[in-house]
Amino acid sequence: MKPSILYRIASILILLLALGHLLGFRQSDPAWHADTLIATMHSLHFNIQGFDRTYWDLFIAAGFVVGILYIFLGILTWQLGSLSAESLTRLRLTRWALALAFAANTFISWQHLFVIPIIFSAVITICLIVAALAPAPLEANHNQL
Repeated sequence: MKPSILYRIASILILLLALGHLLGFRQSDPAWHADTLIATMHSLHFNIQGFDRTYWDLFIAAGFVVGILYIFLGILTWQLGSLSAESLTRLRLTRWALALAFAANTFISWQHLFVIPIIFSAVITICLIVAALAPAPLEANHNQL
Protein backbone atom coordinates (compact mmCIF):
# COMPACT_ATOMS: atom_id res chain seq x y z
CA MET A 1 0.00 0.00 0.00
CA LYS A 2 1.25 3.48 -0.87
CA PRO A 3 2.49 5.69 1.99
CA SER A 4 0.08 8.45 0.94
CA ILE A 5 -2.92 6.17 1.55
CA LEU A 6 -1.51 4.98 4.88
CA TYR A 7 -0.93 8.56 6.02
CA ARG A 8 -4.46 9.54 5.01
CA ILE A 9 -5.95 6.56 6.89
CA ALA A 10 -3.83 7.39 9.95
CA SER A 11 -4.85 11.05 9.71
CA ILE A 12 -8.56 10.26 9.71
CA LEU A 13 -8.13 7.87 12.64
CA ILE A 14 -6.10 10.45 14.59
CA LEU A 15 -8.78 13.10 14.01
CA LEU A 16 -11.49 10.66 15.15
CA LEU A 17 -9.37 9.87 18.22
CA ALA A 18 -9.08 13.63 18.88
CA LEU A 19 -12.83 14.09 18.56
CA GLY A 20 -13.56 11.17 20.88
CA HIS A 21 -11.02 12.41 23.39
CA LEU A 22 -12.30 16.00 23.39
CA LEU A 23 -15.92 14.89 23.74
CA GLY A 24 -15.30 12.16 26.27
CA PHE A 25 -12.43 12.94 28.61
CA ARG A 26 -14.64 14.89 31.04
CA GLN A 27 -17.32 12.20 31.16
CA SER A 28 -17.82 10.01 34.21
CA ASP A 29 -19.94 6.87 34.41
CA PRO A 30 -21.89 6.63 37.71
CA ALA A 31 -20.83 2.97 37.88
CA TRP A 32 -17.25 4.16 38.47
CA HIS A 33 -18.28 5.73 41.80
CA ALA A 34 -15.97 8.66 41.10
CA ASP A 35 -18.36 11.42 42.18
CA THR A 36 -16.56 12.07 45.47
CA LEU A 37 -13.18 12.18 43.74
CA ILE A 38 -14.44 14.58 41.06
CA ALA A 39 -16.07 16.80 43.70
CA THR A 40 -12.77 16.89 45.56
CA MET A 41 -10.91 17.77 42.36
CA HIS A 42 -13.33 20.70 41.90
CA SER A 43 -13.15 21.93 45.49
CA LEU A 44 -9.50 21.52 46.43
CA HIS A 45 -7.84 24.87 45.66
CA PHE A 46 -4.14 25.64 45.79
CA ASN A 47 -1.86 28.46 44.74
CA ILE A 48 0.62 27.70 42.00
CA GLN A 49 2.89 30.49 40.74
CA GLY A 50 0.38 33.13 41.79
CA PHE A 51 -2.71 31.42 40.30
CA ASP A 52 -5.58 29.90 42.24
CA ARG A 53 -6.14 26.47 40.68
CA THR A 54 -7.88 23.18 41.41
CA TYR A 55 -6.90 19.67 40.39
CA TRP A 56 -9.91 19.79 38.07
CA ASP A 57 -8.33 22.81 36.31
CA LEU A 58 -5.16 20.81 35.73
CA PHE A 59 -7.13 17.78 34.54
CA ILE A 60 -9.15 19.90 32.09
CA ALA A 61 -6.05 21.67 30.79
CA ALA A 62 -4.22 18.39 30.21
CA GLY A 63 -7.24 16.90 28.46
CA PHE A 64 -7.65 19.84 26.08
CA VAL A 65 -3.91 19.96 25.37
CA VAL A 66 -3.95 16.27 24.39
CA GLY A 67 -6.97 16.83 22.14
CA ILE A 68 -5.40 19.86 20.46
CA LEU A 69 -2.14 17.96 19.89
CA TYR A 70 -4.09 15.06 18.35
CA ILE A 71 -5.73 17.53 15.96
CA PHE A 72 -2.31 18.94 15.03
CA LEU A 73 -0.94 15.42 14.48
CA GLY A 74 -3.94 14.55 12.32
CA ILE A 75 -3.31 17.61 10.14
CA LEU A 76 0.43 16.89 9.98
CA THR A 77 -0.25 13.29 9.00
CA TRP A 78 -2.71 14.43 6.31
CA GLN A 79 0.02 16.73 4.95
CA LEU A 80 2.50 13.83 4.87
CA GLY A 81 -0.02 11.96 2.74
CA SER A 82 0.06 14.72 0.12
CA LEU A 83 3.85 14.83 -0.28
CA SER A 84 5.85 13.28 -3.08
CA ALA A 85 8.02 10.25 -2.41
CA GLU A 86 11.09 12.47 -2.74
CA SER A 87 9.79 14.89 -0.11
CA LEU A 88 8.90 12.03 2.23
CA THR A 89 12.44 10.73 1.88
CA ARG A 90 13.77 14.07 3.14
CA LEU A 91 11.43 13.87 6.15
CA ARG A 92 12.67 10.49 7.41
CA LEU A 93 13.20 11.75 10.97
CA THR A 94 9.73 13.32 11.10
CA ARG A 95 8.08 10.17 9.73
CA TRP A 96 9.85 7.91 12.23
CA ALA A 97 9.32 10.32 15.14
CA LEU A 98 5.59 10.31 14.41
CA ALA A 99 5.49 6.51 14.13
CA LEU A 100 7.49 6.00 17.34
CA ALA A 101 5.43 8.59 19.22
CA PHE A 102 2.27 6.68 18.32
CA ALA A 103 3.93 3.40 19.27
CA ALA A 104 4.60 4.93 22.71
CA ASN A 105 1.02 6.23 22.77
CA THR A 106 -0.21 2.70 22.04
CA PHE A 107 1.86 1.29 24.90
CA ILE A 108 0.59 3.93 27.33
CA SER A 109 -2.99 3.34 26.16
CA TRP A 110 -2.56 -0.41 26.68
CA GLN A 111 -1.16 0.18 30.16
CA HIS A 112 -3.66 2.77 31.38
CA LEU A 113 -6.69 3.20 29.13
CA PHE A 114 -9.34 1.01 27.49
CA VAL A 115 -10.25 -0.76 24.25
CA ILE A 116 -11.18 2.14 21.94
CA PRO A 117 -7.98 4.22 22.34
CA ILE A 118 -5.88 1.03 22.35
CA ILE A 119 -7.30 -0.12 19.01
CA PHE A 120 -7.17 3.33 17.41
CA SER A 121 -3.58 3.88 18.58
CA ALA A 122 -2.47 0.43 17.43
CA VAL A 123 -3.96 0.80 13.94
CA ILE A 124 -2.52 4.32 13.62
CA THR A 125 0.89 3.02 14.72
CA ILE A 126 0.78 0.21 12.16
CA CYS A 127 -0.13 2.64 9.37
CA LEU A 128 2.64 5.04 10.36
CA ILE A 129 5.32 2.34 10.68
CA VAL A 130 4.42 0.73 7.35
CA ALA A 131 4.42 4.17 5.69
CA ALA A 132 7.80 5.02 7.26
CA LEU A 133 9.22 1.71 6.01
CA ALA A 134 8.21 2.44 2.41
CA PRO A 135 11.22 2.24 0.13
CA ALA A 136 12.79 5.52 -0.88
CA PRO A 137 12.67 6.46 -4.58
CA LEU A 138 15.88 5.76 -6.50
CA GLU A 139 16.58 9.37 -7.45
CA ALA A 140 16.26 10.53 -3.84
CA ASN A 141 18.68 7.79 -2.76
CA HIS A 142 21.10 8.85 -5.45
CA ASN A 143 20.99 12.50 -4.27
CA GLN A 144 21.78 11.46 -0.71
CA LEU A 145 25.02 9.74 -1.75
